[in-house]
Amino acid sequence: MFRRSADLPLFLLVAFGLSWLFALPLWLGDLPLTSPALRLIGLGMMFTPALGVLAVRLYGRRRGTDETTRREWAGRTGLTLGGRRGRTFALIALAWFGIPLLAVAAIALSAALGLLAVDLDGLSLLRRSLESTAPGREPPLPAGALLALQIALAFLVAPLINAIVAFGEEWGWRGWLLPRLMPLGTWRALLVSGVIWGAWHAPLTLRGYNYPELGAWAAPMFVVFCVAFGALLGWLRLFSGSVWPAVVGHGALNGVGGLTLLVGDVTRPPNLVFAGITGLTGSALVAVVAAVLLRRLRVPAPLPE
Repeated sequence: MFRRSADLPLFLLVAFGLSWLFALPLWLGDLPLTSPALRLIGLGMMFTPALGVLAVRLYGRRRGTDETTRREWAGRTGLTLGGRRGRTFALIALAWFGIPLLAVAAIALSAALGLLAVDLDGLSLLRRSLESTAPGREPPLPAGALLALQIALAFLVAPLINAIVAFGEEWGWRGWLLPRLMPLGTWRALLVSGVIWGAWHAPLTLRGYNYPELGAWAAPMFVVFCVAFGALLGWLRLFSGSVWPAVVGHGALNGVGGLTLLVGDVTRPPNLVFAGITGLTGSALVAVVAAVLLRRLRVPAPLPE
């Protein structure tokens, strides 16, 4: 099925191996998830799939099995703008603004289903978070102004800033891996790549990352979200022939992932297993959107291996 059978194991070995290496301080030092070091660990992990792509390229060049030019290689891994630049830029804009809108829709749907108690008037959960961060001190901005600022940044700035580090993941998962799996068929390739992407987060999710209520069970829970959201990012990649819409989409997600906690009610804190974009409600919403896009706007043509 794959012309260079060693490429996929090598890519996975580098991506997974280095992610666990970066996360060793979290496990050996028994660091809590609230530790500032966790952010540095996460940032380091995000570049390991890109390092996997580079390892495959270097391995192929040294063995003489990869004779593609740099331009061809860039095209195959999604670094170019695809065959239709206008479409790619349109999808970048769609990812930039559409994914934050999906996050807001997931919050609204969670509240409508009774899975999330919101406090838009008092912003009690946000106020408590501000008080715990700086006890006895006045916050720099009122809670309402801070929420408005966070939403503005999430829609206008965060997709671009977060795309810098999101590129490290997307070049690996959607840029290189997804086209490599396309001989399986589009749906199977999206499913397998989503499971791999979710499993790669295990150094963090086995400690309860994203779903503290679940402990180690957060790992399979996050795989569910990664399959759903990975299908949406995968459609952006396949439909454009470029990795950049997926990069921006991933960056946009990272900018809105915490919105649920900003609008919650302190008397009934959000259960992130069910509520918000990364909860079951959001996963179901994203999966429906991805399925509609994949059926209505089919991938133009198979990408090269």
